[in-house]
Amino acid sequence: MKQKRYYYIVRLAYLGFRFSGWQKQPGQRTIEGMLQKTLKFILPEANYKILGAGRTDAKVSSLDAAFELFIAEEPLSDLNEFIQLFNRNLPPDIKITSITPTDKKFNIIQDSKSKEYIYLFSFGTKNHPFCAPFIANIIEELDIDLMIKAAKLFEGEHDFSAYTARLQPNAKVIRHIDSCEITNNTYFDATFFPKQSYALSVRGEGFMRYQVRIMMGALIQLGKGAYDIATIEASLKTGYDEQLNFVAPGSGLFLNGLDFTQ
Repeated sequence: MKQKRYYYIVRLAYLGFRFSGWQKQPGQRTIEGMLQKTLKFILPEANYKILGAGRTDAKVSSLDAAFELFIAEEPLSDLNEFIQLFNRNLPPDIKITSITPTDKKFNIIQDSKSKEYIYLFSFGTKNHPFCAPFIANIIEELDIDLMIKAAKLFEGEHDFSAYTARLQPNAKVIRHIDSCEITNNTYFDATFFPKQSYALSVRGEGFMRYQVRIMMGALIQLGKGAYDIATIEASLKTGYDEQLNFVAPGSGLFLNGLDFTQ
């Protein structure tokens, strides 16, 4: 007899600074691995599996990540109690924020509608050490006005072949960016933060591996004077045959929002 399955969308936030990314890896501390370890402890008799909405790299954090939880035979009896139990047994840098029942028609990968990433950075002077998990610190001076202008070049539909690591033959390189801008950082604050910090915010339907970090890297290189505006413009056209190899650090990048078609 075929087992009955129950489906849930679980939302969570995490600070990625101590983790080697989302995906479970042998011998590495990962978000997925910690979730599975905790589920095994709190649901010892259950037959379950999880599927993430996407993968984040080492040290990358999230304010609004999600995974789908599949449970066979018996549904969760009390969702609020389950959230409390889950959080009580997770480490302090991971928090479950909500759980919502769904059905087998939902696909957490295919139904993802849009994602917003933010990248926090400062420049010119060395930050307080406590800033390290949150803000990328560029010691050199940057032409921030030029970077603000260039960030808008990423908006719209472009060929992002130069903005990913290990480009695969069948990769979807034509991507549409809904919005991209650099603003003053109003997302986070702390007494040890620098007086001035900035945020790159990028929203789109989907991103290739390292895409946002390489976009940020290109803007940093522009701000340093290593690139010019023409280089950024050329890199977004089909046929550009150079790989941009400056990948901005993982700490500083946050998945800020995740919307589904459902």
